[in-house]
Amino acid sequence: MKIVIIGGVAAGASAAARLRRLDETAEVTLIERGPAISYANCGLPYHVGGVIPDRDDLLVMSASGFRKRFDVDVRVGCEATAIDRASKTVAVRGADGVEEALPYDRLLLATGALPIQIPLPGLPDERRFPLLSLADMDRLIAAARGARSALVVGGGAIGVETAENLARRGLKTSLVEKAPGLLPAMLDPEMATWAEDALRAAGVDVHAGRTAAAWADGAATLDDGTALPADLVVMALGVRPNSALAEAAGLALGPRGHIAVDACLRTSDPDILAAGDAAAVAGAAIALAGPANKQGRVAAANLLGGSVAYGGAQGAAIVKLGAQGAAAVGQTERAARAAGTPCAVLYAHPLNHAGYYPGAAPLHLKLVIGAAGEILGAQAVGPEGADKRIDVIATAMRLGLPAAALAGLDLCYAPPFGAAKDPVNILGMLAGNAAEGLTRPITPGEIPEGAFLLDVREPAEFAAGTIPGAVNIPLGDLRGRLGELPGGRPIAVFCKVGQRGYFAERILAQRGFDVRNLSGGYTTWLACKQAGLL
Repeated sequence: MKIVIIGGVAAGASAAARLRRLDETAEVTLIERGPAISYANCGLPYHVGGVIPDRDDLLVMSASGFRKRFDVDVRVGCEATAIDRASKTVAVRGADGVEEALPYDRLLLATGALPIQIPLPGLPDERRFPLLSLADMDRLIAAARGARSALVVGGGAIGVETAENLARRGLKTSLVEKAPGLLPAMLDPEMATWAEDALRAAGVDVHAGRTAAAWADGAATLDDGTALPADLVVMALGVRPNSALAEAAGLALGPRGHIAVDACLRTSDPDILAAGDAAAVAGAAIALAGPANKQGRVAAANLLGGSVAYGGAQGAAIVKLGAQGAAAVGQTERAARAAGTPCAVLYAHPLNHAGYYPGAAPLHLKLVIGAAGEILGAQAVGPEGADKRIDVIATAMRLGLPAAALAGLDLCYAPPFGAAKDPVNILGMLAGNAAEGLTRPITPGEIPEGAFLLDVREPAEFAAGTIPGAVNIPLGDLRGRLGELPGGRPIAVFCKVGQRGYFAERILAQRGFDVRNLSGGYTTWLACKQAGLL
């Protein structure tokens, strides 16, 4: 069987290697337009910043090494220009400019994605930089050597990582993001406040809710008139599917231009499969390396005649922000509500490990829960441990566990790594208490109009700052001061992170008060205020 794979990075290289493990007799040809296959494009920003000092470390395997190990005809610098479905051939142009028609029995399109670019009036091409390939990286590094300042347009994962690493090189670096907060595909605006603080601590000047309007004489002007020095401008606005070859061949595309495939990654032509960033599986597209590699594995089996279904992905992702990490899985609250999905949210701000062990720091968590108690998504921002908690929740989502079931998960504990009640367990306990009617959690935006705001923290905490209009009755004094509370009026109780507020809620609810607890307490309220949500 003759199998041709177009695209040799994540999905394509994964499929080629798996094919050989499954079938020693198949004739496999791997075509890659660039000079290298199977390179770690997720590591590009870190070579820019010198964190990964050796460029060769980004090359998972050379073309020659791949040929030798897997007996695959690897052709780098070779471009597929057209697909003739009737004759089952791919027109390719080699590195030497010679064209040929390459026959196939089955074809895999792993053509990846292209960087989204927008015009910036006045910006010359030599000052504009995407960052998606090794060539992009080399060009950016060369320009950075002679630059003093940089602007990154786009606050997604690539933009955040690139901005941090340009600052690490010593450039005065600014980042502008049109959305109200960083990482808008991962984090809701209030969760993004901690991400922004972490990126600023890493030396990046962050401008969320702004756009770049023009560039002139080494400086960019934002839509609010702010001028930012920018010897070079990195466009990090995300990616779009590289599906032109498929479209020209008459294959069906999805509404956003992805190659439409079924659960087995088959396109509208049963002898052509697609995988990776260019494809939308049953309408869903996630441009991440993990799903691309898993799809490559599934594609290999199906190129050989199998019917293996790709199980989908929840979109688990993490981004480094200086000494912090921002991780997420599933839907944000904003996305769920935009889709018309009923949901509730819970916040928690536990320490990332036992408080008595040195180095403990807050881990900010948000859980998005559906109407039936299912987990729709989760977000975490903080020091070491954000990835672990999101990985656990992603696994729970994959297995269909309800939010309340997180309370019973048996998770690792030792003082340097966690607590006896892991942060994931705490989220499950909050969800279970809400499901059982033991608490009525609310967000800052859900505080009832005219509610009596009750701050149950200690007087020193209250004096340092509180929600305007709140009355302070410390938790330890509450039972003896119930007469100071209004009857027939809703009470919104809060503390620093929600625990003391819950204790107070239970006291008051059992005495007939109409009481609700502010989820995540004053810490959440401050984040919502900083994000402009209040």
